[in-house]
Formats: sequence, structure tokens, C-alpha cells
Amino acid sequence: MPQYYEDKPEGGACSGLREDLGLCLLQSDCVIQEGKSPRECLKEGYCKALKNSFFECKRSTLDTRARFRGKKGY
Repeated sequence: MPQYYEDKPEGGACSGLREDLGLCLLQSDCVIQEGKSPRECLKEGYCKALKNSFFECKRSTLDTRARFRGKKGY
């Protein structure tokens, strides 16, 4: 569930996914109830879908084939 803002300035490639991943981690039970850091919760597997999406987005910015051919599977 990505959150988009119209008046938000652009922060570069994948910035929206980065923000959504941060919000997901901060709102997870791991951080709120157990008091762990977001980094520890990310390693434990919370917000896995957003983590994978962010990884694929960052990887696509480095992949020169994807820059010319477009993203795979879309």
C-alpha cells in the first residue's frame, strides 16, 4: 500500500518506496511493542514485500539492460 503525496518534493529514484518501507517498519509490532530498532525488525523479516520491491527498484537503476529494455515482467 504505497502512499503518494502531491506536494512532496522528489527525492530521487525509489524515494517513495524508501519512505513506505520506513513507515511500515515504524508502524510494525516489532518496533512498537517489542521496542526493537527498525533495522533489527527488517532483518527478522518484517515488511518483506516492501523490502523486495525496494531492492528491485534499486537494482533496476543499476542494470543497464533494464534502462534500455524496460523492467522485466511488466
